[in-house]
Amino acid sequence: MDLSAYHQRGVSSDKSEVHRAIQRLDKGLFPNAFCKILPDRLSGDPDYGLVMHADTAGTKSVLAYMYYMETGDASVWKGIAQDALVMNLDDMACAGLTSGFVVSSLITRNKHLISGDVLQALIDGTMDLIEEWKSMGIELYHAGGETADAGDVVRTIDVGFTVAGRIRRSDVVDIHVPPGAVVVGLGSSGQSSFEKEYNSGIGCNGLTSARHDVLSSVYSDRFPDTFAPQSPASLTYCGQHQLNDIEPTTGMSIGKLLLSPTRPFFPILHQFLPEIRNQIYGMVHLTGGGHSKALKFLESVRVIKDNPLPIPPLFELIQTSSGTSDAEMHTVYNMGTRMEIYCSAQAAEKILKTAMNANIPAAIVGYTEAAHQPEIRIHRPGKPEICLKK
Repeated sequence: MDLSAYHQRGVSSDKSEVHRAIQRLDKGLFPNAFCKILPDRLSGDPDYGLVMHADTAGTKSVLAYMYYMETGDASVWKGIAQDALVMNLDDMACAGLTSGFVVSSLITRNKHLISGDVLQALIDGTMDLIEEWKSMGIELYHAGGETADAGDVVRTIDVGFTVAGRIRRSDVVDIHVPPGAVVVGLGSSGQSSFEKEYNSGIGCNGLTSARHDVLSSVYSDRFPDTFAPQSPASLTYCGQHQLNDIEPTTGMSIGKLLLSPTRPFFPILHQFLPEIRNQIYGMVHLTGGGHSKALKFLESVRVIKDNPLPIPPLFELIQTSSGTSDAEMHTVYNMGTRMEIYCSAQAAEKILKTAMNANIPAAIVGYTEAAHQPEIRIHRPGKPEICLKK
């Protein structure tokens, strides 16, 4: 896969057109925070800010539709609800807000293909997640939402949430990364203490390319509603595998690996952030843009990742199937590391201990040094250096 193939599928890893379109938008009270912080006009309290964020599960919901139709396994829809929620909540956690969330759902479906049972599974799954996270000390409240039957707009289903919350301005994590910081990476794969099975680490990004590069052409005929008709036939389900094929390293089906729910990190951020907030220089959620994401927030520092977390098997399968370069893989996918925390060495000890207690892979993956222009260099054993720049 190359960038031209990625764009021909109608997707973008860097959202360059979106960023150009929103240039006029105000950046809020803390311009370099991971999420926009607005004055809290609801209470009028000058000590507080208001955070509001919206995101979806992206094209992962299309993959869930395919898997559900083939297997009848409705549990995948709870996973899609988790994907859409975590894409919001972990972004907001990077700005310092880890609890006290109010969520509103927006589910748009093609009623011809998506039954009421699917809607029920999504809504029940959402409520189950809220209860599970409440038991972990996270305050989360569902404010309802909108469920629209709009078959002329969506081909299958789109699942998203808008999330809001209040935060003390003194608690905001405004990203200012100095030279000499250490970089802690939190792993997206394995089985954490709050997960029931192995997680491939895929998250929600790059799923358009992942499913087309990995899955067989049989799905072009079986599910014509799962891809844009404008996509070239040569780039549509051009892989070798079917959803029920077993990936030998994990022993799980490729469908289950591709649909692993996005692991939430806000439950462990909630534990250590109050204690070491003043030693954290920034947190970055490696979603759209992968390992290049931090470049949006860095100034005059170079990030050297000389101890990156291992690459999970699913990403190796995707790369083998697609022929994608190492550099491009790291700008489309999280490659097993979906959260980076820039902090002091002392704070890193607390973060690593908290992650270990939750059975989440974590390590000091690198450090920062002074540079004229921000860049990220990734060193993996036996591989050429990857250098990412703005």
